[in-house]
Amino acid sequence: MGRRFPILPLLVLIVGGLIFWLGQSALKSIKRSRPNAEIEVALPIFVQVTLAGGDRYLAANWSVIRALVTETSRMAPEEYHVLGQVQKDASWLNPAHEDNYYIATAILPWEGQVEPTQLILRRATFARFFDYQPPFYYAFNLVHFMGDVFGASEWLRQAAGKLPDPDERLTMESLAASWLDRSKDLDMAARIVDAMAAQAKRKDFADYLRQRSQRLRDLAALRRAAKSYSEQRGSPPRSLQDLLNSGLIDKLPVDPFGAGFAIDADGQPVFISRLRK
Repeated sequence: MGRRFPILPLLVLIVGGLIFWLGQSALKSIKRSRPNAEIEVALPIFVQVTLAGGDRYLAANWSVIRALVTETSRMAPEEYHVLGQVQKDASWLNPAHEDNYYIATAILPWEGQVEPTQLILRRATFARFFDYQPPFYYAFNLVHFMGDVFGASEWLRQAAGKLPDPDERLTMESLAASWLDRSKDLDMAARIVDAMAAQAKRKDFADYLRQRSQRLRDLAALRRAAKSYSEQRGSPPRSLQDLLNSGLIDKLPVDPFGAGFAIDADGQPVFISRLRK
């Protein structure tokens, strides 16, 4: 007697396949809206920790992996805040996570997400007290994206203090001083550079910083003269010689670094290196 083939499982398979096919056909005609990206990606922190079995460091790792594998080239501009939220969560769960601040720095500020990047870097700075890179990136974002030269210089000096090599430390401190050239308050900038010189351990570096502070004061004096010139004449000076001829300055200052001073298109005295090209 031959073995009977079970009919019921076959019928269930056929009916299930038919229902699936009909469902797929019906769904194709329905316009589906994309789910909210934040719900889709950034879970509440307590949920992340719960899913990680109560291990906050494991939850942080999952968040960082999620950020790492995200296809940012396909993200809409408004969705980058989701990535920022995911990485902020990771920095709260484990502020010392190195990959998290690397990824954040490389992507987020360039897509308009400066605030979450800075929060991540601040947390990393305090958690990784030995690491110069978080304060360095924080300083860069301050000067490049936010135009805060005083804050940037301060954070860059903090980063320099974490460098083990004394020559590299001096190089970064010199960069911190040079960023102050961009300040609108040149007198304040000069005072900060003077304070740096007073704290410098090497005499040659202290002398270099004092030259920088004097250079800032010379530029500040030129700007005050240019302002007076504009108020008196009703138009800005076109050259430094105009300031000299007007008697508002006794002599043209000499730049100790050889670059010199000039008047830009708006009649504002600037370092020649800062002239718009």
